[in-house]
Amino acid sequence: MRSRAFDSRWLAAVLAGTATLLAAPPADAPLLALADLRPGQRGEVWTVFRGTEPEPFGVVVTGVIQNGLGPGKSLIVCELTDPRVQPMGAVAGMSGSPLYIEGKLAGALSYQIQRFETVRHAGFTPVADLEEVRALPSPAPRLGGGASGLAPASPLQPAFSLAGLSPVAAAALAPLLAEHGIGPVLPGGVASSVQGRNADGEPRLAPGGAVAVALATGDITLAATGTVSLVRGREVVAFGHPLLGLGEVALPLCHAEVLTILPSQMQSVKVANIGPVIGTIRQDRLSAVAGELGPGPAMIPVEIARPGGVAPLRFAAARHPQLAPLVVGAGISQAVLGANDAGFHEGFRVASRLTFPGGQQWRQNLLHAGGQGFALALGEIVQSLGAVLQNPLARTFPESIHLEVEALRDPPGVTVERFVLSRASVSPGAELTADLAWRDSRGEGAHLSVTLPVAPEWSGRTLEVVLAPGRVLDELTGRPRAVPAAELRSLDAYLRFLQAERRRDGLYLAVLQRATLFTDQALPTVEAPASLERIARAADDTRYQRRESSVVLWETHVLPERLSPAVFRRALTVVE
Repeated sequence: MRSRAFDSRWLAAVLAGTATLLAAPPADAPLLALADLRPGQRGEVWTVFRGTEPEPFGVVVTGVIQNGLGPGKSLIVCELTDPRVQPMGAVAGMSGSPLYIEGKLAGALSYQIQRFETVRHAGFTPVADLEEVRALPSPAPRLGGGASGLAPASPLQPAFSLAGLSPVAAAALAPLLAEHGIGPVLPGGVASSVQGRNADGEPRLAPGGAVAVALATGDITLAATGTVSLVRGREVVAFGHPLLGLGEVALPLCHAEVLTILPSQMQSVKVANIGPVIGTIRQDRLSAVAGELGPGPAMIPVEIARPGGVAPLRFAAARHPQLAPLVVGAGISQAVLGANDAGFHEGFRVASRLTFPGGQQWRQNLLHAGGQGFALALGEIVQSLGAVLQNPLARTFPESIHLEVEALRDPPGVTVERFVLSRASVSPGAELTADLAWRDSRGEGAHLSVTLPVAPEWSGRTLEVVLAPGRVLDELTGRPRAVPAAELRSLDAYLRFLQAERRRDGLYLAVLQRATLFTDQALPTVEAPASLERIARAADDTRYQRRESSVVLWETHVLPERLSPAVFRRALTVVE
């Protein structure tokens, strides 16, 4: 670290009486109890302003907001007196910067007290809460949203860096990330090495140093930059507030290099390069994130093949059911919007293959319109992947995710202008045709005539002929979009249920009849005998269900490789 004797900013702080002159942020500093804090005490906070070496800045203790973050969770409030920090306030990326008072560790910078204040203050998480997270046993993970509001304080938003995406791709992805509390997102870079190692080869990490917690690494890197609060051997605590409120996690801990600080009256933020993985974050809690130095966690390898001979995107996604689909969505954004292929404006296709342990696979082939339809398409892809990864049967993750992106030569959208049946009443064996006419996106018209069979067993029934997208027909026939875990018994059954979904492209022409469905693990039986239903329901009332719905007597897929939202329903009477 450079000498303070030649640091004019530090000298100004000393003359202002705001510095306690610690030689360096001590890793083994004694702890200062919350009860020993007094208003007017001077302290120093260590953080990285630029590069990788931490520097101090001065603060003065204002007081403690007792139970400000919940029962037993208080907040230390300090005035930011250092002339470097007072104009810009607490900075996103300073989260976790350790606070020392009289040589003792008192807490970590973590909260913004107010925006646009004339005298800058910040909130600090007490050191006892940091230690609590370090040793905390963990319940099941969950996904929380980002912080919002200013009462009494807001956690500093993690400074997320996104590398590997073009500005257009990043802009398209931003709303989806914001829905999950990820933001603000800034352009970031990837560094092969930004900090050294100790004599024993372990990563060198000290309180006040810059670190990042990654959701993805590789060609696509998404990580939040923060600051190390304390180090106990191989154990590390950082940020001083939650990353996303996930609970127990397994996320890569990375070195980070601060390029600069962007001052703002709204929210100042650090811009950083993300370095190599140096450990694993195990906890994402109210008071901090915590983990240990060493190997990174197991990740999901992702490969996205791109057209035109462009090299595939290869990266690793966090093994988390909500985060992994978002990360894959980032790769799709780059594959589609980050290319020079103008054909993507006409539309694109995404073929997905997820391979699970034991060779189980889930596949999907989706067709999407181009241009303004990308946001909807991206949400659909992420939602589909989320349905697979958030399965309620097994806490397992794919061994690999492979996607292929293909540009379409022509826009796939069509407008169906007419759908008519040759007759509304028909006898078994008689000829029945359905005629439909449509126009493509260029205004060119086309026509199709389909012959429908009229089976003898339909005699005397009032039926319905439907022309609709696969998803609509799934709904009309009682297929639920989600199945409770109690109705299924294995991951295989869950994947089969998802795989049985009808195609998303084209339309389905179907003959339907109202009926009672008896389902076993989401597989329906039409008009099952009441005696069978009573026996099954007595054995397992959650696995077997009874639903009133429509059943398909006959169906065919028309207009493949086209997209249309058209829904037509026509009554049909089969006379004896």
